Amino acid sequence: MPRPSGIGIVDLMMELPTGKAGMGMGEAKKLLRDSGSDEFSHHPAQYLFKDAGERMGEQRTADEIVAMMDAHGVQCALIHVHPKYPEAALALFEAYPTRFIGEVGVNPLLGMKGVRALEATVKLHPNIVAAAGAACLLNPQVPLDDARWYPIYAKCAELGIPINLLVGVPGPRVPYKCQHPGLLDEVAYFFPELSIVMRHGGDPWTDLCVKLLLKWPNLYYSTSAWAPKHYPRNVLEFANKRGRDKVLFAGYYPGISYERIFSEMDDLPLDDTTWPAFLSENARRVYKLDSILDG
Repeated sequence: MPRPSGIGIVDLMMELPTGKAGMGMGEAKKLLRDSGSDEFSHHPAQYLFKDAGERMGEQRTADEIVAMMDAHGVQCALIHVHPKYPEAALALFEAYPTRFIGEVGVNPLLGMKGVRALEATVKLHPNIVAAAGAACLLNPQVPLDDARWYPIYAKCAELGIPINLLVGVPGPRVPYKCQHPGLLDEVAYFFPELSIVMRHGGDPWTDLCVKLLLKWPNLYYSTSAWAPKHYPRNVLEFANKRGRDKVLFAGYYPGISYERIFSEMDDLPLDDTTWPAFLSENARRVYKLDSILDG
């Protein structure tokens, strides 16, 4: 069915372009070994996102980003909050209290120091609503079911916030085993109070992702890092049926342009009742956003 109008879209992954490299480039550079990756200017998987460098190379003001969001019906977007340098994100939350929410980057290699930093950062502002981890970009990598993640998972459950985790073969040319989606089976089992959101598609194990989503009530799937025409069809079929409350929209700007995202989105085979769940309602529930978005 065509995408309905009037839905206040929640975009669960955005980065504000600063004119410099981003989207994990700093972390990836510590791991990359191939000479070809040295040619990437702004994005650690620029061979996949060929026009991302141009967008990321243009510094854009918050007002310009909000205007872009308005043009595409996006009510709110989730941005990164660095535990050591949260000032820019905090200023954005104050300037646009209903337009941006935040996630805290976590690192299991820091032990309890990282756990305390997570808690302290979350308590800085009510718009900070989640944690986020990228197992493939850690140095050394830490598999998602490794015990070093468990204090972070426990703290997220205690704080009542979801954690966004990359799964599947990563775009940057680094090993994938640490974020095989099957590793989340035991995590979901041991932490039933923790909401876990799979990011970046889980490719090529999307059938396994769907099986795990059906199995675990606390497991979710977001569409980050994929243009809509490439969203896995088995995931969309699941969203139309038993997974209507499980699949959430994440745009991945500036890796992918809003123009491409929303032009391709209109062709998605989603039912009338699935559209609002996918674009807004699931995010509101999982990230507990009603009090923020409704003022």
